[in-house]
Amino acid sequence: MYLLTKVVLAVMLGFVSSALTGLILVPLLKRMKIGQRISTYMDFAHRSKEGTPTMGGLIFIISTIVVMAVLLITKKVALNNDLMIVLFVFVSYAIIGFLDDYLSIKKGKNEGLTVIQKFFLQLLVALVFFYLYMKNGGKTSLIVTTLGIHIEMKWLYGIFILFILIGSSNAVNLTDGLDGLAAGLSGIAFVAFSLISLMVGYTDMGVFTLVLTGALLGFLIYNGYPAKVFMGDTGSLSLGAVMGTIAIITHREVTLFIVAFVFVIETLSVILQVFWYKTFHKRIFLMTPIHHHFQKLGWTEVEIVRTFWVFGFILAMAGIIFGVWI
Repeated sequence: MYLLTKVVLAVMLGFVSSALTGLILVPLLKRMKIGQRISTYMDFAHRSKEGTPTMGGLIFIISTIVVMAVLLITKKVALNNDLMIVLFVFVSYAIIGFLDDYLSIKKGKNEGLTVIQKFFLQLLVALVFFYLYMKNGGKTSLIVTTLGIHIEMKWLYGIFILFILIGSSNAVNLTDGLDGLAAGLSGIAFVAFSLISLMVGYTDMGVFTLVLTGALLGFLIYNGYPAKVFMGDTGSLSLGAVMGTIAIITHREVTLFIVAFVFVIETLSVILQVFWYKTFHKRIFLMTPIHHHFQKLGWTEVEIVRTFWVFGFILAMAGIIFGVWI
């Protein structure tokens, strides 16, 4: 009963805090004219969104940090090494995304940090992550009991961490192309990882994930169709990186692949499209990421988001079964 109360409290605090933060931040972003630049390759429906405030990820980032600070001060959760790593990655990637968004707005086009700059910053985060992880006696083995996998990676595990962080953060970033799509899918994925964390003994990290889930629900008030604000790289990079971090700490890396498979498909569609066009000078999809392909086929934005959410939910349930009981 106590755990159930903790779960409900975490979600509600995250939701209320996010909803209230949005009431303040969305009008502020509008007044500051922090608007999204839309690619000229997009159709009229998307180009009409030009000027919609971006950096909205600050809504769920600020609210999550505030709620976690309150829970830490009141000793409802403990700042152990695992939670410290998660919070560090969450804030660090939010800063990277913020810099990327800020430079894009300053330049007046979708060109923020260079690839090298972004990689360097992500490398620094991965190095600190690896240091904190090893300092607390973290295991450097890739273990999947169900599949009989046990690979000792030693120092290569640091590179593995970098790969997961970059892959997961960019996957969510690519998926953030329709109103509510990335936020909804992330919320569903975090529900799965919160339950997995609680079931396998990472209670404090599970509480953080539930707070973030509630904050994403609050954010959807403003980001759902038609969106009043976009999360920007500020939000998408931090969400993806935290997702990867939780998977690593709980040693559920394969579970991440299952839970976040919609994000994987979005990413693979872009990679495959580029490869196919450069090799055969033809396109497989009408447009990528793949959610834009369905738009070109005539699907409405709401239909695509709803369908992707359903698939995300099914995959999240499958991920829970795989990550806990198998």
